Amino acid sequence: MEGTPQQQATPDHDDAVPWAWQPGEVLAALGSDAGGLAGDTAAARLSQHGPNRLPPPERDPLWRRILVHFDDVLIYILLVAAALKAVLAEWVDFTVILLVALVNGAIGFIQEGRAEKALEGIRDLLSARAEVRRDGAWTVVDADQLVPGDVIRVRAGDRVPADARLLESSELRVEESALTGESVAATKHTRPVGADAALGDRSSMVFSGTLVASGQAIAVVTATGGRTQIGRIQTMIAEVEGLQTPLTRQLARFGKTIAIAIAVMALVMAVIGRAVHDFDLPDLISAAIGFSVAAVPEGLPALVTITLALGVQQMARRRAITRKLPAVETLGSVSTICSDKTGTLTKNEMTVRAVHTATGAFEVTGTGYAPEGDLVPATASAAGHGAPDGGPKQDAALDAVATVMMLCNDARIVQAEGTGRWRLVGEPTEGALRSLGMKAGVEPAGWRRLAVLPFSSETKYMATLDERLNQEDAGTGEAHAGARFIHLKGAPDRVLERCSAQTGPDGRPVPLDREFWEARIEELSARGLRVLAAARTSAGSAGPASQGPASREAATIGHADVQEGLELCGVVGIVDPPRPEAIDAIAQCRRAGVRVKMITGDHAGTAAAIAREMGILDAARQRPAPAPSGHGMAPSGHGTAEAPAAAPEVITGAELEEMSTEALRAVVREVDVFARTSPEHKIRIVSALQSHGEVVAMTGDGVNDAPALTQADVGVAMGIKGTEATKEAAEIVLADDNFATIERAVEEGRRIYDNIRKSVLFLLPTNGAQSLVILVAVLLGLQLPLEPVQVLWINMVTAVTLSLALAYEPAEPDVMNRPPRDPRAGLLTGSYIRRIAIVSLLIGGATLGAFYGLLARGVPLDRAETTAVTLLAFAQLAYLFNCRRLDQSSLSPAMFRGNRAVWVSAAALLVLQSIFVYAPFMHLWFGSAPIGAAEWGVVLVLSVVVFLLTELGKLVDRRWMLARGI
Repeated sequence: MEGTPQQQATPDHDDAVPWAWQPGEVLAALGSDAGGLAGDTAAARLSQHGPNRLPPPERDPLWRRILVHFDDVLIYILLVAAALKAVLAEWVDFTVILLVALVNGAIGFIQEGRAEKALEGIRDLLSARAEVRRDGAWTVVDADQLVPGDVIRVRAGDRVPADARLLESSELRVEESALTGESVAATKHTRPVGADAALGDRSSMVFSGTLVASGQAIAVVTATGGRTQIGRIQTMIAEVEGLQTPLTRQLARFGKTIAIAIAVMALVMAVIGRAVHDFDLPDLISAAIGFSVAAVPEGLPALVTITLALGVQQMARRRAITRKLPAVETLGSVSTICSDKTGTLTKNEMTVRAVHTATGAFEVTGTGYAPEGDLVPATASAAGHGAPDGGPKQDAALDAVATVMMLCNDARIVQAEGTGRWRLVGEPTEGALRSLGMKAGVEPAGWRRLAVLPFSSETKYMATLDERLNQEDAGTGEAHAGARFIHLKGAPDRVLERCSAQTGPDGRPVPLDREFWEARIEELSARGLRVLAAARTSAGSAGPASQGPASREAATIGHADVQEGLELCGVVGIVDPPRPEAIDAIAQCRRAGVRVKMITGDHAGTAAAIAREMGILDAARQRPAPAPSGHGMAPSGHGTAEAPAAAPEVITGAELEEMSTEALRAVVREVDVFARTSPEHKIRIVSALQSHGEVVAMTGDGVNDAPALTQADVGVAMGIKGTEATKEAAEIVLADDNFATIERAVEEGRRIYDNIRKSVLFLLPTNGAQSLVILVAVLLGLQLPLEPVQVLWINMVTAVTLSLALAYEPAEPDVMNRPPRDPRAGLLTGSYIRRIAIVSLLIGGATLGAFYGLLARGVPLDRAETTAVTLLAFAQLAYLFNCRRLDQSSLSPAMFRGNRAVWVSAAALLVLQSIFVYAPFMHLWFGSAPIGAAEWGVVLVLSVVVFLLTELGKLVDRRWMLARGI
């Protein structure tokens, strides 16, 4: 064999060729074995090798990261203005303009740092997990805790956490395109290959960062972190996209358009000023510079980016991790959510809801695995053969059912130390039955298991041979220790056909009433419950003696022992109960105009019952429960008017297979439950919904769900049970696998988009008003109300104080009571564009009126200019409060609550503007002057007038839209 460990370095060395060694040789060279490493050994190796993570990509140097914030056409305008001031030898103005450009660049740099920090937190939340054998037992750890010598297990959909040599494999195929460029998944095996094999031919290895397409394997880690193949070539698989989104790119293009418009208007203004009003050239240049500086919304792209990043951070706190920033924009437009049932809409904790015995029916209270609840008699209509007078605790048949379910069971329910929470160890259905036994007070300590017949998909039952240890048991019909019983649970049809008797009121067998039990089974099934039956027999009477080995002498059990002659104790109905918070979330989605569709692998009846309980199907508008072989029909009018008059209540996977694309499109908006579906069906459902213009969010957890998540407008992966392949395809990852988190993400997406819209709505009129003041003065040949440096002061002070305040605004009260946003609609609607124009005129007009009014009264020019600057600042502050509500009135007590950043910004503006007015060095730099009470009165009154007139405009808009039904 080529390259033995004696000839080569250890497998974690750069020159090692573990793919050419036998598995045992690799283990020996790594100081490991098939049982994995001991915990203390792994800890020592972690300190030696370091965390299993790729080195971060090399960042640009600080000077380059700073300069990139000046690579913007709007900043270029400021720099050109500064250069012109230098040509005119106006060094104070030159310094101030340059300083403002530097401040804007610094703000962008700081904002980017905050955004990167927010997204870095998201990357940490998305850290991969790995299944590893430590101290001889399988456990799950963070992938960065792996060390050479760890034995790991990978399955279909997993991302390989480190370079590893295969020890065992079963039908393993790995998608290695990120490493080798091969588009076809590579087949893997455990046989050694040549030491000189190329990377793509090392079929006995799996490599960090690749995806398992199918099969499963056990492997030993040979390299971690930067020593992996992907680490050596410095290829970083991105966990979160960068900061650019379609919206920010759109705004960047908008900025360039504004820059061109500013240049054209400045040129026209200069021509008119020179030709018509005979302005001096230096004055014209100053006016053009002032106009250009005033009109530039240089903080707009950075403002939107930081709002998005802060919103993503807030979503992560609410357990929705955003992997791709554009998804935030799309969330506000989601009109349909297609959700899995198990674990997302439901608790994924099976619970017994009902027990039927020959003597009566009982409802079981409590949900989940916690043994908290009771068994209470149901309505008399379900009672049967001679129910006892006592309560449930005195019902011998009920005790018999609980005893069978408790003993014929391999699950355990344990209470965690410290938290007191109950946790299942075992299979969910058995956990539900174990909890039932504990609620009924069955003590398994009174029994000893002698043998077991495991459950199989062929027989659909499980049986145990148990021996009584105590002297009495209410439900056995026996009164002595040492008695042996066979207890059996399973599918009701398989159990019923093996029974000839049933447990009577006194706990002893009576003849079987088959029709009674078939009715009880049908009744529970119609409620959407999964039905299991419980039966028993004494060990000496389970079938013919010649065939039955189970006896007092032989502690074994076989299928022949349970073929006939059993005593049916009762049946139970089990359900995976809905999450209470998911029920509320679905109701909230309906109020928000978002349809919720359940897509599940469950039977149609079970799915429909859960859907009704959760409010997905409206019981008042639905037909009776679906027949076992098909589905019911829903009346028309549920959803869109153009849907067929008889859309099915539930569509099964088999029916979907038979449907043409056109037929599915005709009913897909009306059908809210899809049962017995496969992952492939999800793509057809999503495509059919999208053909109607629906914006679809789709959940998924399996590797086969990835195509559907990619097809959906917003793919949502499960963070707990989801595979790595699914998370890679998704835009959103739910950290708690809870549907309510999706609803909160939609709400958060709407809030973020609203806040971006508010920020743009605030920023554009403030720039419009400043430029309007200068434009009107030049076109009319009047004294300029503002010097260019004073315009720069307004821009700078509002950028530092007011611009980010709206990013922290909480959701509007009606955010989830309005229909989804049209994704084709622009950021600014017609009414918002009108508002921008009107507010620009209001603030600009108030400033012009105040300035020229003060001059007419003989107020000195510097005081009039200072008053104009202060009015612009305070009018913008007043308008900030208008923008806290997009359409609703801001004249409410709520304006004093909810966003502390607004008040901090207002206080900062007041302090900075006071320095501008009263600090002597500011008088030198900006040409300002102290103003008196009269001027302050003008400022405050006109600011309030701007606020009230803007509110009046919002009121007119609301009534106009209401009159037109918008």
